[in-house]
Amino acid sequence: MHYSKTIDFIRKQFNTEEFIPLHAPVFFGNEKKYLNECIDSTFVSSVGKFVDQFEKDIAKYTGAKHAVACVNGTNGLHMGMLVGGVKEGDEVISQALTFIATANAISYIGAKPVFIDVDKDTMGMSPEALTNFLKNSAEKKEDGYTYNKKTGKKIAACVPMHTFGLPARIEEIKSICDDWNIFLIEDAAESLGSRYNGKHTGTIGKIGVFSFNGNKTITAGGGGVLITDDEALAKKAKHLTTQAKVPHQWKFEHDAIGYNYRMPNLNAALACAQLENLDEIIKNKRELADRYSSLFKDTEIQFVKEPEGTVSNYWLNALILENKEEREKFLSETNEAGVMTRPIWELMTSLPMFENCQHDSLQNSKWLVDRVVNIPSSYRQNG
Repeated sequence: MHYSKTIDFIRKQFNTEEFIPLHAPVFFGNEKKYLNECIDSTFVSSVGKFVDQFEKDIAKYTGAKHAVACVNGTNGLHMGMLVGGVKEGDEVISQALTFIATANAISYIGAKPVFIDVDKDTMGMSPEALTNFLKNSAEKKEDGYTYNKKTGKKIAACVPMHTFGLPARIEEIKSICDDWNIFLIEDAAESLGSRYNGKHTGTIGKIGVFSFNGNKTITAGGGGVLITDDEALAKKAKHLTTQAKVPHQWKFEHDAIGYNYRMPNLNAALACAQLENLDEIIKNKRELADRYSSLFKDTEIQFVKEPEGTVSNYWLNALILENKEEREKFLSETNEAGVMTRPIWELMTSLPMFENCQHDSLQNSKWLVDRVVNIPSSYRQNG
């Protein structure tokens, strides 16, 4: 199979013969205005009105009660696990098919990831696989917590990811975690604007974390945010992300090991402006997804659509090719033509840092790794 038709279609969508990136940021609102205001105020670091404003705005947008802005999404995940009670030596269930930040954040704690399979349609954690793992490999002890029967370690948290903005079956996952008393953190880094049964991703678990890296649906240049409905968790996260400094007019008092994780005001200024246009950006991206869906209808290439009962931001549009050979051919032809495409990530269990971690069969994950590619998904300027 040759992919010239696909390449021509993508070029038509973005109206250019130049290089087409996978996902570029777009700025058509108050970005420059707010950045200038920030510079004029001289408050460009982790204190300033835009940090406070962004936390209020993102909480309102997602429907969460509290938000804590961070330097990036990885920091947000690390902080979520810290305030969620994950300790060194604990285990955290996640998925092997994820961006490495998820597994890295678990490792920052000194905890060890346990990797389970995903569903093919969501590419997010499989509730069935989670249930099977816990029934076969875990037990709840008298203290009310769940322990791994093989290692004896406490399973302190579960961190599923909403892959490419497609919501995982998060309410089913929540029900399972509630039954086993496992703290649920949603890695919602890629899913701002996505919803599951009407609820925004990140609001169903105890904590949700979003990313505002330069390649995300909206960007702060860098940046992340932790959201939660739990006031105590939010206060603790805000305290620890500001070096655990005790408020005082002049004294430097700190009551715990803290982290320099607060989002700078400059980044927050950019984020506030971007957030104002988020609905327009998602509308544009969903229109592009519809066009891709029509292109690949009745072909041997499967366009990955949002599962029933969900709304996806379609952060990155994904295709499923027939096999690994076709995937490599697709990647070669498109990239040589100046159209940026990428495979899905390598499984965490194939990386040297995590190859010895416990995992299930990962049957669906392995199938997807051989077939999934992402295609250009930026905001269409002529849209």
